[in-house]
Amino acid sequence: MKTVITYGTFDLFHIGHLNLLRRAKELGDYLIVAVSSDAFNAIKGKQCAIPDYERMEIVKAIKYVDKVILEESWDQKISDVQKYDVDVFVMGDDWKGKFDFLKDYCEVVYLPRTEGISTTQIKEEMKGSM
Repeated sequence: MKTVITYGTFDLFHIGHLNLLRRAKELGDYLIVAVSSDAFNAIKGKQCAIPDYERMEIVKAIKYVDKVILEESWDQKISDVQKYDVDVFVMGDDWKGKFDFLKDYCEVVYLPRTEGISTTQIKEEMKGSM
């Protein structure tokens, strides 16, 4: 069995998120998704419209997802890869090169983003329409 892991905030869930999860699942048999906690997002300077426990439930309901965990720090990626015996780490290509240090532990794959959609874009458009 091949285990895949990916990380994200998954705020304002959209087709780009769904595409990432579908393509990540295609790389293995078991997909773990780490959803960034509200506290961790605050450290990163992000504020979410949807609380972490609700974002986790939304992601858990996606048919491609086998397990959802909470991401609480930058440092937990190595321990997650080891703890869950991960074979493939997946992120969007906007993070290309940032997680290459994980290549010592598993395969690292950067998937192309879905063109024309992002949570940041949605939030900006919502601000503009108010």
